[in-house]
Amino acid sequence: MNIKAVAFDYGGVICFLPPPETGKELERLTGLSFETLRELNRQYRCGYDRGDYAATKDYYRFILSRAGVFPDDAVLERAGETEKDGWKRINDETVRLMRDIKAAGRTLGILSNMPGDFLVWARRNIPVFAEADAAVFSCEERLIKPEAAIYAKLRERVGVDYGEIVFFDDLPDNIAAARELGIRGFVWEGPEAARNTLKGLGGGFEAL
Repeated sequence: MNIKAVAFDYGGVICFLPPPETGKELERLTGLSFETLRELNRQYRCGYDRGDYAATKDYYRFILSRAGVFPDDAVLERAGETEKDGWKRINDETVRLMRDIKAAGRTLGILSNMPGDFLVWARRNIPVFAEADAAVFSCEERLIKPEAAIYAKLRERVGVDYGEIVFFDDLPDNIAAARELGIRGFVWEGPEAARNTLKGLGGGFEAL
């Protein structure tokens, strides 16, 4: 089956993962260790990505309360901005690959777990979001990867069969779920590796 659409995750794929400075600043603001913050995120971040909170500061208010920490609004605002700032470093080589895919006549997609206030920023500031032919975001669908229903939304938006979609994500669980549906999923190892993967699939990708 020919590849007709290629979709990309955002965090860790279109953008780089947050730098160490982000974690250090969140530790300073909250008084909690990076390990504690990571565990809180492991437990509760699905609600953040699903769109349960109007703003990132509200998410931080909730998770910090779980740890018995109750900072004032100014600290919560700064923590929320620090969280979002960590995800704003765009990988230009990924964007170049995405544009090359679209220029090759394939449908370009984005499939990402993303909270609402960050999505507002991304649509205003990341040109490739507007260039994508189809985009599915967890906060708008009230679904998150690796739930099967969010991949069904992607298939609907790109308008092709699962087996005609390639999907890149940095989390193995998300790729495993995609593959169970028949999507050709690949764990992200960087733009060059992804480009080589697509070339290896043939069907017109050799010129990428």
